[in-house]
Amino acid sequence: MSITDEITQRLTAQFSPTELEVEDESEAHRGHSGFQEGGESHFRVLIRAPELAAMGRIARHRAVHAALGPIMTRIHALALDAA
Repeated sequence: MSITDEITQRLTAQFSPTELEVEDESEAHRGHSGFQEGGESHFRVLIRAPELAAMGRIARHRAVHAALGPIMTRIHALALDAA
């Protein structure tokens, strides 16, 4: 299973989002720190969920990171737009 699919599954299971977009932006970082051949190193996530909307920005980021758990050690960068 791809990391993109794992991110999608974990965030869907944890938050039942009304909107979720997971984009692998790795190719745009070719030649930069953390780039891995084959991608799956740099991600952008947009998530909208009632549970997250009730939290402050830092709490939302912590909740998403906690939901992703061990995935966070397998990726280099995560740009997060959560509400």
